Amino acid sequence: MRRITRITTVGIASAALALSVTACGENSSDSGSGSGGDKAAIAYDIGGRGDQSFNDAAYAGLAKAEKDLDISGSEAEPSDGEGDADKVQRLTELARSGNNPVIGVGFAYAPAIKKVAPKFPKTTFGIIDDASVTGDNIANIVFNEEQGSYLAGVAAAKVTKSKTVGFIGGVETPLIKKFEAGFVQGVKDTDASVNVLPQYLTQPPDFGGFSKPDLGKAAAQGQLDKKADVIYSAAGLAGSGAIEAVSKAGKWNIGVDSDQYKQKGLAAYKESILTSVTKDVEDAVFNLIKSVQDGKPETGEIRYGLDKDGVGLSMSNPAFTKMTDVIEAVDKAKQEIIDGKITVKTAP
Repeated sequence: MRRITRITTVGIASAALALSVTACGENSSDSGSGSGGDKAAIAYDIGGRGDQSFNDAAYAGLAKAEKDLDISGSEAEPSDGEGDADKVQRLTELARSGNNPVIGVGFAYAPAIKKVAPKFPKTTFGIIDDASVTGDNIANIVFNEEQGSYLAGVAAAKVTKSKTVGFIGGVETPLIKKFEAGFVQGVKDTDASVNVLPQYLTQPPDFGGFSKPDLGKAAAQGQLDKKADVIYSAAGLAGSGAIEAVSKAGKWNIGVDSDQYKQKGLAAYKESILTSVTKDVEDAVFNLIKSVQDGKPETGEIRYGLDKDGVGLSMSNPAFTKMTDVIEAVDKAKQEIIDGKITVKTAP
């Protein structure tokens, strides 16, 4: 097994320097490495590895590929306040270093992949949570987040005692509004009398709502003060702040992306994490890497929904699994979504 190389990038110059070092003297070419299968890279979204959520799920997929497929993995971190030019440089250097595939974690990489992918036609570029940028060598890995969020809404409506639940979104983007839409619909379809408090931490172009735990903590406290006793946070690293506040108040959290009950960084609060809306980012990353190694790289839209267990609710908290009436309601809703009896909204 080869070790994963983690690269912390601070601006364009240092990104280029760090990645040039990891190339270990290999010659770079504008046409890419061509073969693939030996080296793969992921470029993290805002918050980076250690967010206990989205980025960590992508890392798990790379780590699994390193172990099971004997590939050499590289990771590249974002820098605070960076622009598209930084992302272009990061992806360019990852491709020049022979990585194939190169995966951008998050929709923010769309403009950069649009510029870089045509210059490396033999390299597969993956982008998670975006289908707007397309190409012969681009794999668009997308999820039906609204479906998993609907199930979270069902659970929240069943367990709330105050008849008030909260939703915290990191940044008010179309993607995060899918989480809100599904959650609110799930709550209201289950119990129309339950009040939902939606709140966003920042507005574009300020994406700090994905990376600042203090913002999440303050938002959660505000919702707790309004009697919310179940809070669902889709806010990346900022969500950890919300989880802390909710846990200390003795109320229920619903996590996101990863099974946050199992995240080591949240171990002190795990008993408050009733469940998490999971996105199988880990397997999506692994599957893309494997497809390249097998010589049949995935391209185009690759969608993961409830029908493929690409989204869902985690069952790690024993307290949740003992709530038989809640589990029955969630299972019923899941099957009705799969069967097309329930159509989940993608916008509030």
